[in-house]
This record gives sequence, C-alpha cells and structure tokens, in this order.
Amino acid sequence: MAEARQAATFRLDLGLGTPGQRWWNPALKEVGSAGLRSWRRSLAQCRDDVLSGACPAGPASGLFLLAAIQGSRFMQLDPSLGLVDWIKASLPAWGARWLPGCQGVLAATIFAGGLWMALLLTLHVVLRLLLRYQGWLSEPRGTLSLPTRSWLALVRIFSGRRPTLYTYQRSLPSLPLPSTAGTVAKYLESVRPLLSDEDFQALSSQAQTFLHTEAPRLQALLGLKAWWAANYVSDWWGEYVYLRSRSSLLGNSNFYILDFLSVAPTPLQAARAGNAVFAMMRFREQLGRGEIEPATLLGMRPLCSAQYRHMFNTTRIPGVSGDQLCHVRNSCSHHVAVLHRGRFFRLGTRGGPGGRLLSPRVLEQQLQHILDDPAPARPSEEHLAALTAAPRALWAQARASLQAGGRSTQAALEVVEGAAFFLCLEETPGPSNASPEVLLDKLAQSLLVGSGHSRWLDKSLNLVVFANGRMGLNVEHSWADVPVPSHMWEAILAAECFELGYAADGHCRGAPDPTVGPPERLLWAVPEEAAASIPLALREAQVLARDTECHILPFTHFGRGFTRRCRTPGSSFVQLALQLARFRDQGSFCLTYEACVTRSFHEGRTETVRPCTTEACAFVRAMEDPRLTDAQRLALFRVAAERHWALCRAALTGEGIDRHLFCLYLVSQLLCLPSPFLTQVRAERWKLSTSQSPTQQPRLFDPARHPDYICCGGGFGPADDDGYGVSYIFMGESMITFHISCKVSSPDTDSRRFGQRIQDAMLDVAALFGLGIGPSTRAQPGEAAREDRNSEPQQAPSVPSGLGH
Repeated sequence: MAEARQAATFRLDLGLGTPGQRWWNPALKEVGSAGLRSWRRSLAQCRDDVLSGACPAGPASGLFLLAAIQGSRFMQLDPSLGLVDWIKASLPAWGARWLPGCQGVLAATIFAGGLWMALLLTLHVVLRLLLRYQGWLSEPRGTLSLPTRSWLALVRIFSGRRPTLYTYQRSLPSLPLPSTAGTVAKYLESVRPLLSDEDFQALSSQAQTFLHTEAPRLQALLGLKAWWAANYVSDWWGEYVYLRSRSSLLGNSNFYILDFLSVAPTPLQAARAGNAVFAMMRFREQLGRGEIEPATLLGMRPLCSAQYRHMFNTTRIPGVSGDQLCHVRNSCSHHVAVLHRGRFFRLGTRGGPGGRLLSPRVLEQQLQHILDDPAPARPSEEHLAALTAAPRALWAQARASLQAGGRSTQAALEVVEGAAFFLCLEETPGPSNASPEVLLDKLAQSLLVGSGHSRWLDKSLNLVVFANGRMGLNVEHSWADVPVPSHMWEAILAAECFELGYAADGHCRGAPDPTVGPPERLLWAVPEEAAASIPLALREAQVLARDTECHILPFTHFGRGFTRRCRTPGSSFVQLALQLARFRDQGSFCLTYEACVTRSFHEGRTETVRPCTTEACAFVRAMEDPRLTDAQRLALFRVAAERHWALCRAALTGEGIDRHLFCLYLVSQLLCLPSPFLTQVRAERWKLSTSQSPTQQPRLFDPARHPDYICCGGGFGPADDDGYGVSYIFMGESMITFHISCKVSSPDTDSRRFGQRIQDAMLDVAALFGLGIGPSTRAQPGEAAREDRNSEPQQAPSVPSGLGH
C-alpha cells in the first residue's frame, strides 16, 4: 500500500553528533518520551471511556450500584459484610451534628465506588487475558474447535450486552517483541529466492555479524520500550515514516477510495454531496459517542480502535523538519470546507432550534448555491491548494507566510484546517464521450492525484464529488490505515443509498429551507512570499499527477465463492496469481509488499507480509514450464498457499519481521551505531506493493438484490518508480476488483497491460482446480512479452454494463 513507498524512502537525519559524543542518552530519551506519550494517551482515553460507558461499564452502572447499596441499607440489609460500618467508623466526626446521616451515606458511597472500580478492573483484566488467545488462527478455515467456541462465549460475556467501539480498547494486549535471531532468520528466508548464491552468502555473513555485535544492544533498548510504551512500533512508525517525510503527499502517501463500480444513485452533484455530507457528519456524532460497533478480525477478534479518534477534524500541519497532527473536538468544529473552481467556502452543517444537523435537502440547497455562484477565483486563490502538494518544507514556509498575513487569510486558514473534512466539487474527469472503462480509470486517477491543485491534502478526509454524481475519498495516510476509513465509507454509502435515498427527480428527500443563508465565501489575501511558492508547487504537483497512471480491473469471472470452493484463502489465491502476473510482465521475481493489520494489539497498525517466497517462485516456474502437468502445478500451488497463509498468521500475531527491523534500524541511528546488515535491509526496493481492501460490513449491502451497490475499494501509488501498486477487494461472492497504478515515465510498467496479466494469471490458476473455470487465451506458457504503452492495446477487461458517464 502507500505506506510501502513512505517506508522505503524515509531518511533519518537526527543531527545527534558523533558516536564519541554520546552513547545511550538520546536513545533512552526517545524511549522515555515515547512511554510518557503512551501513558498520557492511555489516561486521556480512560477518562473518555468511563464518561462514554466503554470501560466496559459506564457511570450509569456505578450509580445503579450506589443506589442498590443505599437501598439495601435502608431495608436494614448489609451486603458489604460490615465494611460500610467500618468505613463509617473510620471517617472523621465533622458534620455529624448538622447532618446526622451524612457519614452513613458517605461510607456507603465510598464502598459502592470501590466495589465498582474493583468490578471494572476485574472485567478489564479478564478481557485482557482472553484477548491474548490466538489459537483460532491456526484452525482449519470454516471450523471452530471447542476451546475457540468457549473463548468466543467468554469474550461476549465479559464485554457486556452491547459492546461499543472502544469497549475492548484498553484490554487489548501489547504487541510482542520478537527475538532478533528469529527475525533475521525469517528475513534471510524471505530474500533467498531473489538473490544469487554469492549474494545470499554475503548477506548471511552480515546477518551473523549483526546478531553477535550490534543486535543485543539494540534489542535491549527495544525491549525497554516494549515494556514501557503501549506499542513499541506505532508511534515511531507514524513519526519517522509519515510525519518526518519531506516528500510530497500527492501520489506518494495519500490513497483513494471509490464509491461503486458502475452506478451513481443520482446524477445530481449537489444532491449526492448533500446526502454524503449529512451521513458523514452523523457518523462523526455517533463516533464521538462511541456508538459504532467495534471492528473485528474475521468476525471474531476485536481490533484496536485508536485510529478512529482522528478520523474527523484532523489536519496534518507541515513543519520544516517534521509535521504534526492537529485534532480539534467535535464541539469546536461544526462546518465543512468546500473547494469549487478554485474558490473556498465554509459550509455550516448545523442550524435551527437546538443547533441540529441540517437535513440532506438543505445541505443540497447550500451546495447548489456554490455550484451556481458565477464569481471567479481571486488571484493566487485558484491554485492555492497546490501548496499542500508541495514538498513539506516548502509548504511549511508558505503556511507560515499565510499565518502572518492579513486577518481574513488567517481566518480562512483556520476554517479549512478546523473543518470536519474537506469537500471538493469537481467536473467529471476525461472527455464527455469516454467509454466506461476509460471513465473508471480517470475517476481513479482524479481521486488519487487530481489536477495538482484540487485537494487539500493535509486534511484527514477529502470527499470528492464529481459532476456526474460519482464520488470518492482521498485520505491522508499518517492518521490511519485503509481499513479504518473503509469502515466509515461503507457505512456512508449504505446510509446515503438505502436509508436516506433520493426522490424520483434525483434530489435529496425533504424540502428546502429558504431561511438558511448561502455558504460563506472565504477571503484569501495571499502574501507575496506564499504567492511566489504557488507556481513552483503547482508545476511539481502537475508533473507528479501526469506521471501517475491508474487502471481499475473489474474481474467478473469468479470471486470469494470460488476460492472457498478451492479451500484456499482468498488473499493467498490472489497473491500467487499476482506473482505469476508480475513474472510474465517483467520476466523476473521481485520483492513484494503486502500490508497486514496488527490492530489485534493495542495501538497496532500494520505489518508486512512478503509473498514472494521460495514456494511461490517454484509454483510460478511450474506454471511456465510446459513439461509439467496441472496436477503437479496444483500440488505446488497448495504448498505455496499454505506458506503464504503461515506468513499472514505470523504477521497477525506480531511475529512479522519488517516492523522489528525498522525499529532496530531506528535505534541504531539513535545510538550512532551503524550496521551494514540493517543498511542493506533499508536499501530494498518494493517493485510490487499490494494490499487487500477489506469488506468489513457485508450486512450493509445485498449483492443479490443490489449487485451494483457494493463498495469497489480503492488504490494507492506505486512504492517504486519502476514498480506497480495493486489493491484488490472481493465484491460479494463472484467478483474481485483490482486497482493498479504505476508511473508513466517508467519504460517497464503499464497499468492496463498489467491488468491483463492479472486477469490471465487468475484464470490460469483457477483452471488448475477443474471447477469449470477455463484457462486464459495466452499464446503459450513462458511468454513474458512486453507491449509498449503506445502499441495496440490488448482486449480490455470486461466491465459490468451500465457504467455511465
């Protein structure tokens, strides 16, 4: 995913001097600061969870317990077994003359409060112990053993009747720290199929030297952090991979999510935006109250929900050496910032008695005002958003100039950065007579990079609504990974299509309100220093945008239902097909990045699975060897698929290798302790970066009744300039959608060609099972042809009918 490029390109420049000037102090200071930040977050979250009733019991349960204790004492009963009387006797005698019964009430209150806290602590400890169980991952798919069923029952019992989003948050276990010997051994195994015997021998020698020299000291410091902080990876990952990256966010970090594959529920831009804004603001309110159902892994294991706290009202503030995430509370942000034809507006979302959320029809009315406004953009205003696509240091300097500008400019910047999210109203990309396939690709490219000046890339969420009614999200990556905004996006699409709906004429349901005034136009008086940076930022952003190529492949031949019949995990099936497609496209194997969540641990984010294994390479070579039979290829496929699933299980349980190696490298830099082995690891290039977009709420969509209304996922830019970025999503039981990206400037890559390679590989792998899926019509095995991007294109992948402009 997009993080692969950030991880591969980050450079650490701490400016801490030479090894002789320091030893442990900077590293210990960093570990200590990380622990203090972790404890501060935990205390703040504990306070919020108690107030919201997600602890897993709220203040109401404490009041009920207090009332029960007081009532029992009124009825001459003592459930405390004498403890209340002992507390009463221990209290000072003040107040007894004026309030004779106050000591008894106070003693009962103290006892009830202590009992309530003890019950909460017991529930917390029991849940924490239960959530350490990982045995269900090792069981055959589709079956649950008696221990796992018992574990599930106990988790439900101790979670309360209605667990909320944050019920499990503080009970999640910490991410375990693997051993350096185990991590190094797994790493060497992962790169073995990519290296010659001589190179592998040299790397193995470096690894052994590392294990006996630098590794013990680095591991000791990491062990201290793993004990002291909630998660030994996530805070450093967020800071050094994302916030300290100085490159542009455009196409390098941000990712996109599209709505549906082939339909728009209304052709009216303002109506679609009105329903979407209403649904997102309502979701924000539910999120603030913790009313969203907790996310789970495979429907069983509760996941960390820490990332949800920064979904709305969050902006990445640029700095010269590092950025910061700025988050404001819901009570301080009741508006949405809107960009249309280079003009900025403040769209209020509340009004009327009690400050209730405006209805979708009224929001549509407000947005139509913006669309109908003929006023042009002011000088330097039209391309102002291009600054957010500039290298971060340049944007930091320009932003400082904006802050030092006039009062109107300061106010406009505060409105944009303090908004719940950013809304972009745009024209439909591509020519008006574009084919459905071309339009789909143009929508993906527009969502990912736009025109270079059409997104405020610092905002956590950019909602983009096109003139034809299609829409999607552009998401800033530092605050969350794909599953979190995808969870929200599924809820929004289901709400705006099936709950809110549209009238027969395409407008939002309800009636306009003529008493609501038009949105406020933001006034920018851009200082000369910032204005001088805009052309440079725009030129670089447009170069990045033009160099990004996106292609969406709707694979309609089969989906999860077929992989289930093959008794193979869907991700393993697709990953092996991707290895085959990449080999046919380039004629060689490459280091492959597959993102895997570690949110089953407290504050977990992602880990890397390396699908290009020795077993996968053997399978791919067998597919290209005409001397082998399908039975032999199928046997190798099953071995490779089992190996891939074993790697996924290891990553899910905190036994991955790449985050551990990242932290070891970071500590070596903090200690000025260079390691040739870790330097070699850091030099790796991910020429194939992949990710699966999860469908987390399938009950919201009905593929049988509404086959077109299923979220089709999203994509990201390639991790390497000569590589591919591939995201895929299982849409129901009979379809998979692939989102493919690459660089136009690379002579080796072509997204549409690679899409055809993927389709052929999927069909060829499926044909091995003899379940009615025929092989592709490629000329012959072993062919690794490379068509030029300007040559005659191959047959376009099939797209469902009804994909209109």
